[in-house]
Amino acid sequence: MVDIIGKIGVIGAGSWGTALSNLLAEKGNDVIMYDLNKDLLLEIESDRENKRYLPGVSLSDNISTTSDVEKAAADKDVILFSVPAQHFRSALEAALPYVKPNQIIVNVAKGIEQKSLQTISQIASSVNDNLRYVVLSGPSHAEEVGLKMPTTVSVASTDEDAAYFVQDLFITDRFRVYTNRDVLGLELGGSLKNIIALGAGISDGMGFGDNTKAALMTRGIAEMIRLGVRMGADRETFSGLAGIGDLIVTCTSVHSRNRRCGIMIGEGMDPKDAVNQVGMVVEGMFSAEAAYDLAKQLDVEMPITEAIYKVIKGDMNAKTALSQLMARPKRHEHEPLDVL
Repeated sequence: MVDIIGKIGVIGAGSWGTALSNLLAEKGNDVIMYDLNKDLLLEIESDRENKRYLPGVSLSDNISTTSDVEKAAADKDVILFSVPAQHFRSALEAALPYVKPNQIIVNVAKGIEQKSLQTISQIASSVNDNLRYVVLSGPSHAEEVGLKMPTTVSVASTDEDAAYFVQDLFITDRFRVYTNRDVLGLELGGSLKNIIALGAGISDGMGFGDNTKAALMTRGIAEMIRLGVRMGADRETFSGLAGIGDLIVTCTSVHSRNRRCGIMIGEGMDPKDAVNQVGMVVEGMFSAEAAYDLAKQLDVEMPITEAIYKVIKGDMNAKTALSQLMARPKRHEHEPLDVL
């Protein structure tokens, strides 16, 4: 294990940004967290805890905060972006004037931009195609990372040296980091599993049991693979941490915002009210629409995704969606990807 000590800027002081900031700071790195919410930053500085988004985790003295994006981005070895996917483009554009060619950009957000239907790496390339971009993804709830529970994730980049650097930067005896070459696969796995987690929550809210959830997860990963392979991702990636691993944790955990939102929808709550009740970004609500549009555009069959999309848009109730899914024509389980 190689210890790398450097200067880290973190864009976004939510639960995940805070947990990773603390992990890096406790390794001896100089970490500065940026956020637009000045009141939140003042609370973090005074309490040495992010009580809004990561309560119960004491923050390292190596963490400082700022509402000035230049202070967070300029002269840093790594700039870590932990903002909702729908805001990544604007956050990157704000930081870009202070980004130097040798700096590494690490993204930990999971989602697909609705309007462009681009993944985060595609957004980054469209803004500046010379960035040293690395994605970090996997089954990793911020609450558990903050409490130092053993966790494993993957990092991927087209820049192999950047991927290895980030692996060494983040790895600890409780946070194991693997490398992967499939940037697109990691991003799609992290995005699409949120949709299936919404469905798992809806199933729970309707009072169904383990059989139903297992069916949703298993056939859900089949849909994720179909879309991913059609878009150019590696099939194997979806069998790993950013695919099945992240799907399991998001569909089953009490920490999962997507599952919690789904439970309320399954119990009969209006989807918009359910999102408001969760109180934080429910990325699956955005990813469902983007994935639905991508599936239509690329002619990929994704019946579970389509059903969840129609439920959260209010075009169909959950009971009808379930009935339609169960009544689909008979199929062989392992038919070729283009006809599944």
